[in-house]
Formats: sequence, C-alpha cells, structure tokens
Amino acid sequence: MAWTRDQMAARAARELQDGFYVNLGIGIPTLVANYIQEGMDVRLQSENGMLGMGPFPYDGEEDADLINAGKQTITTLPETSFFSSADSFGMIRGGHIDLSILGAMQVAENGDLANWMIPGKMVKGMGGAMDLVAGVKRVVVVMEHEAKGQAKLLRECNLPLTGKRVADLVITDLGVFTIARRGEVDMRLIELADGVTLDEIKAKTEAHFTVALDAVAA
Repeated sequence: MAWTRDQMAARAARELQDGFYVNLGIGIPTLVANYIQEGMDVRLQSENGMLGMGPFPYDGEEDADLINAGKQTITTLPETSFFSSADSFGMIRGGHIDLSILGAMQVAENGDLANWMIPGKMVKGMGGAMDLVAGVKRVVVVMEHEAKGQAKLLRECNLPLTGKRVADLVITDLGVFTIARRGEVDMRLIELADGVTLDEIKAKTEAHFTVALDAVAA
C-alpha cells in the first residue's frame, strides 16, 4: 500500500500555518488547495500575478479566463487580487512567500532539487521554479517515490538542477523525509505512509537517510 495523490496533498496541507502566503507548483501540489483546514487564513499566490486563489474547480465549473501559472483553471475568493507577473516575482524574490509546495523529478539527500527538465525532451523553460526555491522561506516537495521503477530520492541528482540545497521536506507516496540542508547534511525519515514498511522504503531509496524512532514505531 501507499498514499494516493490526494493523501499526499492532504499530508502536505498539514505544513500550512495560519497567516502563511503559499505558492503551489503544478501536479500533485495543486491538490493542496482543496485540503486547507477550514478557518485557516492561508493566501495562495501564483507567479502569473494572482494572490488569494480558491479551491480548484470541479468539472463543469471551470472559467477558462482564470488560470494559474501552470495554465490550470482556478477559482477566486472575495479577497483575490490580480497584478503583473513582475510584481508577483517581486514578492517571491523579496522573501515574502512563506512556503512553496513543488513537484520534482529528483531530490538529493543534501536538498538539491531537479524539477524542470529531462535532457533531450522538449520543455518550455524553467518558469518560476528557480526563483521559488531561491526566494521562498521553506520548500516542501511532493512527488512519487519512484519513476518507472527508478529511485527519485538520490545521493546526487543526475538531471539539471533547479536549485542546490533548497528542499526542506519531501513527501512521497511512501513516506515523509526532512532534510537538514544547512550545515551537516541529514535526510531523515519521519513518517511512513499507510501500509508501507521501512524495508520497502530502504529498497526504493538510493539516498542515505536516518530514521526517526517514532516513524518506525508508527
């Protein structure tokens, strides 16, 4: 067993705090908007110039004129504001975004992140990912633990990097890892997904990691 995409998003939503300004990446991170605790004041920001995004719309409720930076349809809230992309990146580069939740292709044990391209495949560009990992106070990565049977938590990334030592927390379908990316490197398993064993995680993880005792007990 393992967590579903929705369960991973719900786990990531637990990292939100009242008053946070948050940027959600494309893919699984977009689902986090649907799991914000009721009554919690969290403002979602998008690089294309929007602050205060609502939950993602259900089928049939989409407005094609309302999209996020990943060109996904979104909803507004009474307090939603719109502005230029330049102002949006000013927020990010100025350190005004508390948390970014991003997807990834690879994460290294020291917090290096690769999430924008695979050599030889056509890509439009890095987009705002480089700015997000450099300017945001904390970076949470949500991704599948493996890709086609290959580990995504590695000793070193072999894909082009988005940023060096930028990931603070990694949530996969198998578990949750913290990364001490400043000072002495330490990737630590702090939580196992439902029905997942420590042996399974060890077999599917190339990166070196330590294990929190309460994670094993759980």
